[in-house]
Amino acid sequence: MPNKEQKAQKPFNIATAYRKYGIIIILIILFTVSAIINRNFLKPQNLINILKQISVVTIIACGETMLIVSGMIDLSAGLICTTSMVFSAGLLAATGNVLLSMLLGIAIGVVSGWLNGFMITHYKLQPFIATMATTYVAKGLVQLYTNGKAVSGVEKIRFLGQGSIGFVPVPVIIMIACVAIVGIVMKYTKLGVAIYSIGGNEKAAIASGINVNKMKRIIFMLNGALVGLAGLVLMARLMSGQPSVGEGYEFDAITAVVVGGTSFLGGIGTVFGTLIGSIIVGLINNILNLLHISTQYQLIVKGLLIAGAVIVDVKTKEDKKSK
Repeated sequence: MPNKEQKAQKPFNIATAYRKYGIIIILIILFTVSAIINRNFLKPQNLINILKQISVVTIIACGETMLIVSGMIDLSAGLICTTSMVFSAGLLAATGNVLLSMLLGIAIGVVSGWLNGFMITHYKLQPFIATMATTYVAKGLVQLYTNGKAVSGVEKIRFLGQGSIGFVPVPVIIMIACVAIVGIVMKYTKLGVAIYSIGGNEKAAIASGINVNKMKRIIFMLNGALVGLAGLVLMARLMSGQPSVGEGYEFDAITAVVVGGTSFLGGIGTVFGTLIGSIIVGLINNILNLLHISTQYQLIVKGLLIAGAVIVDVKTKEDKKSK
């Protein structure tokens, strides 16, 4: 009898508790604080506006989720988003062809993803080194192409960023579609199995017959397609290709991923958790803006969020090893 009681009364573990309930508890607290600060917060239109504000970062975060779960990361996502935006804007302004400009935007993302994947698998570069190199290349290309000036003449694509279907903004619909598709891929496909296997134990994944290098390139290319799509949505929302917008989005996306419960060490995480993490980051930004807190302090908060999530992650791994 005492043995059964001892087994039932397990010591409280903050890391495990966060995994199970932490994200939802934080979300409820932030909703409550937001409702107290802003009386209009809980109105449907305001909630939809918050979803619209986080749409671009969440689309990028969907790709980052696949990468981080598989043990990789993309630091170039923000500037590839910018590259997609300005070059697509230039083509649209020159030709007026919406479809062609959209294909170019997504192609830029896919090609950059392939390049990152190739450097990582062929030359065995660490993902953060390879993607950092791509960041600088992208930044240089954007500055050369735009000379630091916005690219205008993109009115034909307005619907993608400012339109609505019923009462739901198109960017929100695109965001939800991306979350759903990536969720299905990760849960029900062979690629999803590979993503979790590679992140959990790459050597075991190789031993089980998974072509790890091929899968890594595919994951990076899918991530690139999502980043390119995010660039198109951003262009349509801003109604121009802005060379100064997009840089830093990768950190917001990574914050959303890790706050949403994805392990920085790989093998654990869901895109639904990422969506919740993105909403949490969006709510924090919203609260800080309402309190007129400067951007610098907002960056500090995001940094602390990442650090806290990683500490919880490491603590969870240590607890599992000690058992």
